[in-house]
Amino acid sequence: MNMENQTVVTEFVLLGLSSNPQLQIFLFLVFLVIYVITLLGNMMIILLIRLNPQLHTPMYFFLFHLSLVDICYSSVTVPKMLQNFLAERKTISVNGCIVQNFFFLFSGGTEVFILSAMAYDRYAAICNPLHYVGTMNKQVCGHLLGGSCLSGFLYALANTLSILSLHFCGPNEINHFSCEPPLLLILSCSETLMPKLVLLTSIIIFGSSSFLLTFVSYTYIISAILRIHTAKGRRKAFSTCSSHLIVVVLFYGTGCFRYMKPTSEVSGFDRIISIQYSILTPMVNPIIYSLKNKDVKMALWKLFAKFKFPKES
Repeated sequence: MNMENQTVVTEFVLLGLSSNPQLQIFLFLVFLVIYVITLLGNMMIILLIRLNPQLHTPMYFFLFHLSLVDICYSSVTVPKMLQNFLAERKTISVNGCIVQNFFFLFSGGTEVFILSAMAYDRYAAICNPLHYVGTMNKQVCGHLLGGSCLSGFLYALANTLSILSLHFCGPNEINHFSCEPPLLLILSCSETLMPKLVLLTSIIIFGSSSFLLTFVSYTYIISAILRIHTAKGRRKAFSTCSSHLIVVVLFYGTGCFRYMKPTSEVSGFDRIISIQYSILTPMVNPIIYSLKNKDVKMALWKLFAKFKFPKES
């Protein structure tokens, strides 16, 4: 395509969730509360795991880093989203959009693989409890975490490099609150076949590998739980992985729906799905792990007890 006589776009307009000024103020307050809860909840998990020696186990090692990733994941999009709710010009530079896209994919990709590592950890704990300490030693945990970060980085890098090859010459309105690859492909005025193939291939390779590890782990976990003779034993075994299973279903379900569908115009339902996996999931993760995990609740009560004022004599 001849690009010589076409205007080069230097910034995008993020249309967000609504153009109604009064509704935008309401949405600003709602998402500000969600963001604050996300930060406080995940920082609470990080603090509890750091301060409580009883939580220095492989399961909480991964939960610690999942909370770090959730803070980054939410912070990639929400601050800009909040700014645009109050701004007259809801713009983001092309370079800023690409940078946001990179860290969005990096955080999301890393989270997917950390969830897979946590599934493998639960498999080792339930299916091979006698060898758990040796199987999930510090070196293995470090390799799983490093592999998760590297996989997320490669996933983000591949898609960001393909987007850098695109040209944008108008229109420049993104019908969304953030920059995601499918949205940039819609706006490009150059050939998008290769970036689409890169996006699809990376989703298949990275997504299927992480999903397969999680699926196989839970196949063995469920099989092992069903072989437990007592109902109490089954409940106890399932309780050790129920929190993680809820998080996996929330994250995978909405993320797969958004990225496996053909690239097209963004609907209101697409934006709701994006809110679910990129904003709400990082907020509910610490809530789920706090409410359904006895160790975390016990550590939380111990932490509160340290800050209690002494009773007056």
